[in-house]
Amino acid sequence: MKLADICEINPRAELLDDNTPVSFVAMPDVSENGKINVDTHRTYGEVKKGFTNFKEGDVLFAKITPCMENGKGALATGLENGLGFGSTEFHVLRPNATIVLGQWLYYLTSWSAFRKDAEKHMTGSAGQKRVPKSFLEKYEVDLPTIDDQEYQVLQLNRIRKIIDARQQQLSALDDLIKARFVEMFGDPVSNSLRLPVEHMGNRYALKAGITTSADEIHDFAEGKYPVPCYGGNGIRGYVENASYEGTFPIIGRQGALCGNVQLARGKFHATEHAVLVSILKDDNPTWTYYMLQMMDLFRFHTGAAQPGLSVKTLNTVDVIVTNKEKQEEFAAFVAQIDKSKFVIQKSLDETQLL
Repeated sequence: MKLADICEINPRAELLDDNTPVSFVAMPDVSENGKINVDTHRTYGEVKKGFTNFKEGDVLFAKITPCMENGKGALATGLENGLGFGSTEFHVLRPNATIVLGQWLYYLTSWSAFRKDAEKHMTGSAGQKRVPKSFLEKYEVDLPTIDDQEYQVLQLNRIRKIIDARQQQLSALDDLIKARFVEMFGDPVSNSLRLPVEHMGNRYALKAGITTSADEIHDFAEGKYPVPCYGGNGIRGYVENASYEGTFPIIGRQGALCGNVQLARGKFHATEHAVLVSILKDDNPTWTYYMLQMMDLFRFHTGAAQPGLSVKTLNTVDVIVTNKEKQEEFAAFVAQIDKSKFVIQKSLDETQLL
């Protein structure tokens, strides 16, 4: 059966008294692992126009890129008066309680295969692509019985707890690395240790990647497409041939998350939405990656509807300079932490395959 047969998609709001308190949920209030912050309250009169409405037990599904691809979505619970309003970039799925559990529906919409299929059906221009309502309405569902749904939800909740614990461990290790960086080199934005500075363009060669059509990029690293392809927000997919080889920081230069920094190793490809950072003055690549990551480069973006960073602007940004010996000491510390992260990530990957 179709998804539209088991839930109402984007239901109409009920008429309420304007003074009725409701929960307000912006896009940042919904996480990539099903958590939702409902602490913000507004009156119905403030939100009845221009926002998406939902009720206790509805499923929120982020429809816009990159939130959709990143997995943003949640089961709406704990709402003030059982009612909520929020971002217009949510689709709302209201389950038919006689045949489908809300939590089972949430897990369906958070399933990677579901999101991959949704990505293929997105419409609109780059940076503003959205999943249309029609995709949800027509999506074919093999619906288990309520008893089977309850069992599946029970098992998925157990797995989710394990995944959350592993992700918290990884986050703690990332925080440890950043704390060590600040301890050794200070805050690179404020230059709290008053280190020497230099224009980024004098210390690194910045170059946008290669114009790449969507048809060249594939979802999985298999067969003839083994090479990771970096776009404006990290690895976008995989391509047939590598354009670069080595260890390079890469800055995303277009989209809502422009300014994010990745570290590419080995053979890879970079699209025109990514900036390759070639080191000119013998800086350690690992140190350079973390320094740039902590620079909050998004603050230099231009544009609202389609944020972007130009190479010209990046070249004029001041970055801190320190001696190679201290950089190598920091990189050695990161290498030790990475060993622990590898073990945890392997366990996480195995859990997600269950």
